[in-house]
Amino acid sequence: MSQEFDLSQCVREPIHLLGGVQSYGALVAARLHDAVVDTVSRNAGEVLGRAAEELVGRPVTELVGDEQWALARESTEAADLSGGSSDGSSDGASEGSSDGPAASGVLSLSLESDDGRVRPFDVTVHRVAELLVLEFEPRAADGTFVFQNFYPRVRRALHRLQGATGVTECCAAAVREVQALTGYDRVVAYRFDGAEGPGQVIAEVRNEGREPWLGLWFPASDIPPQARRLYARNWIRVIGDVDDATVGLLPELREGTGEPLDLSGSILRTVSGYHLEYLRNIGVASSMSVSLLHDGELWGLIACHGDEPRRLTPEVRAACEFFGIALSLQLAAVAEREQADELSGRRRALAALLARLSSQEPDALLRPSSELAELLRADGALLVRGTEVTATGDPVPAALTGLLERLAGAGPVGEVWSSDRLPEALGLDAAEAEAQGVPAGLLFLPFNRDGDLLAWWRREQPAPREWAADPARPVRTGPGGERLTPRGSAAVHRATVRGRSAPWSPAQRVVAGELWREMSGLLSRQMVELEARNTELARTNEDLDSFAHAAAHDLKEPLRGISNAAAFIVEDAGAVLDATSLRRLTTVRRLAERMDGLLDSLLHFSLLGQVGLEREELSLDEVVDDALLVAGDRLEEQGVTVVRPAPLPRVRADRERLREVLENLLVNAAKYAADEGSGERRVWVEAVPVAEPGGEDGRPVTAVVVRDNGIGIPPGQHEDVLQLFRRLHRREERGGGSGVGLAVVKRIVERHGGRLWLESPAVAPDGDRGPGGGGPGTAVWFTLGAPDTP
Repeated sequence: MSQEFDLSQCVREPIHLLGGVQSYGALVAARLHDAVVDTVSRNAGEVLGRAAEELVGRPVTELVGDEQWALARESTEAADLSGGSSDGSSDGASEGSSDGPAASGVLSLSLESDDGRVRPFDVTVHRVAELLVLEFEPRAADGTFVFQNFYPRVRRALHRLQGATGVTECCAAAVREVQALTGYDRVVAYRFDGAEGPGQVIAEVRNEGREPWLGLWFPASDIPPQARRLYARNWIRVIGDVDDATVGLLPELREGTGEPLDLSGSILRTVSGYHLEYLRNIGVASSMSVSLLHDGELWGLIACHGDEPRRLTPEVRAACEFFGIALSLQLAAVAEREQADELSGRRRALAALLARLSSQEPDALLRPSSELAELLRADGALLVRGTEVTATGDPVPAALTGLLERLAGAGPVGEVWSSDRLPEALGLDAAEAEAQGVPAGLLFLPFNRDGDLLAWWRREQPAPREWAADPARPVRTGPGGERLTPRGSAAVHRATVRGRSAPWSPAQRVVAGELWREMSGLLSRQMVELEARNTELARTNEDLDSFAHAAAHDLKEPLRGISNAAAFIVEDAGAVLDATSLRRLTTVRRLAERMDGLLDSLLHFSLLGQVGLEREELSLDEVVDDALLVAGDRLEEQGVTVVRPAPLPRVRADRERLREVLENLLVNAAKYAADEGSGERRVWVEAVPVAEPGGEDGRPVTAVVVRDNGIGIPPGQHEDVLQLFRRLHRREERGGGSGVGLAVVKRIVERHGGRLWLESPAVAPDGDRGPGGGGPGTAVWFTLGAPDTP
């Protein structure tokens, strides 16, 4: 009769609460505090010679005697001291979760039946909360354990294992030795791809006639989460016969919990019907699994399959368990050695990189020649410092900066965050990630809580895999209805895994953390140095302002004396002086007057650094009108018209200082405006929103631009004309001037927190330079360091 297979039930099944044991042994659980039997398997009569109904509620010492009960208690206490779980219990709600391998011991006990026969048993003992669980396995007549015969085999196996160097070589040696110890027909080493991922056979030994599984991947659904938790808790799991009739427990449900006895640490624990069906589908009659752990997590399994039912003695199981522990340690040692070798190489590369890094320029890390990306074998790197984002690698993923903003709070400052499956972590499939520009791999370290960080990314590396069954269709319809798909090389399904990058190794994570510490130290030193320099610069600027003010003020008095003295000489002795002397005295007066004007300009310039700003909301059009009231006569004399293509916006600024800026720029532009052929000369004033770093919430700020169509300024001289007393022409040309105007404009703009820059050639807003006239022109732009006022 066909039956539908519900894989979700398989995943949810509480396999530690199945309420039964394998029939070849019997289970007795007694309370520790009073030694009264709590639970018994129903086959106690057949195996132990005492009916289950007679044992429940009676002292366990009536079955095993006081001395053997004391030995059983001592065996688990010794196991506890050796590092096992303190109580062997698990949380039923988590379906078999635990904090570590269960503590257990193995004893040889003898029981006398009602007919007077003494029967030897191997008894495995472990604790479940307040219960001590004894699992009895009849010892065969020829099952006497001789240590001298058994130890050399185990010793040779461990010696071969220790001689292996790589992971694959270790596992290949392990499967050969486990098969020799147990006699199973197939033994494989199976490595998981992550805690919840699929597994791959990386080593195999098999008897003749069995199809090869080496290299095949098996779907994650083959070993559901609750089974993995039990594998992590118990080093070994043995199934003697897949057709064994499960023996129930008495009572079925425990008083107080309403659930069957927790068998998480049981050797005899019965097997899930789903797993039994899985084994039958692949032609397995008996099996054993030995857990391989790394840092307390399930790394993989040694899986053994037999064509016939097979029981293993406790000694063989103990040897396999010991072998699993030794292999886990060896694999950890191999991994640590490989990591140490890689870490040594990465540290050398890091030292070379830091040696080339100037202590004054941390951004040099991201220069094309810096090799920062190569340090972690990444496709690119990115440094975020405040509002500045510097990247290396081509092309930089479109979504990277936004992703880092989202992930910046994923971990503590200085702690490495990494993923080689970023699309999966974000809930995207490979196609969506590619369309959105999301990299497959990402590793980053936050420098602080302000969003400064250093990141590396990797592109997708599609990986072809050969599956023992289609991972997307673990259940298929067959003669018996929907069933778990048979596994094996005869049904290989080839597929490509997408959305992943090469994994980030532990050594790469360590080196990234070391680089963060170096960078943090460098940035901290730079901040201290910068603060010291800013303090010194502020003091120097104050001294310079004071000096300029004092010099300008104090020099004016003797300068006026020189001018007056020259005037008096001309007035009193002009009649007796020759023409040359009179010309020279006139030159002295003219130079004195010019020096007086320069000192006035210097005094004004120095005062700009001392007088505070009174910001207010202003109409830019009104301020232009105010500037024209002062400069209008000079513009009219030169035939210059000021053009405003559109109404100007409102800004926040100091009215008088802003008027001075516009007055200087308009007068300066008028000097260079070209005749457009009709006798008319024009200067344009407009405002344009620009994306300025100082804008709040990403809003643009107003940039004011004053343009002319004159001779222009070569780009190499843009900075020169902004310096104090710097002119590009002789003083008497282009309307004269002291060379202070643009320097004053620059200082006022910077006092507002804005910036000033020039563009040349500059085309008028309407694109017209006038018929037959006009040059490349100059545009002077400035911002005021504040967002537009709504």
